[in-house]
Amino acid sequence: MPTIVVLTGLPGTGKSTLADRAAVALGAPSFAGDWLLGALAPHGVLHGLDRATYRRVYHDLLGTLVTRQLLLGQSAVVDCLVDDDVLTRWHGLASDHGARLAVVECRCGDVHVHRRRIEGRRRGIPGWHEVDWAHVERMRAEFPPLTVEHLALDTAHLDAGAALDRVLAHAQA
Repeated sequence: MPTIVVLTGLPGTGKSTLADRAAVALGAPSFAGDWLLGALAPHGVLHGLDRATYRRVYHDLLGTLVTRQLLLGQSAVVDCLVDDDVLTRWHGLASDHGARLAVVECRCGDVHVHRRRIEGRRRGIPGWHEVDWAHVERMRAEFPPLTVEHLALDTAHLDAGAALDRVLAHAQA
């Protein structure tokens, strides 16, 4: 059965690292929202969009890639920020294609570790910006914790290997 594994959470919580590792372990593609937006940004496609439209574009691009994988009968890993409404839509999409949706919400329960991660990272996504702590705080207000069924994973002091094991166990449950 194909599985769509969604790793979500604020920037700096480990979702991208875990998404990439999960994709390799599962032999599935990893679709990252920031990379898609980074490809569009230099072309001015996103300039001037209101926040609601911007978020719809972000989620619809990812949803289209997920749909393509499901049409092929294949799994995928998605690295993005989502809310309950998006996950409800994607759950229906997965169900319509006889697939499973496994959601992991990455958190970093230690604010000092979280801030240090943000201030020290350089992702180097072409066309995209690095985020600062103020951006993370804005995103915290925009994306409240999920209430739909998911695995909540606090990565503050969790070894990357142990975190991946938990993600894979949830994906295969």
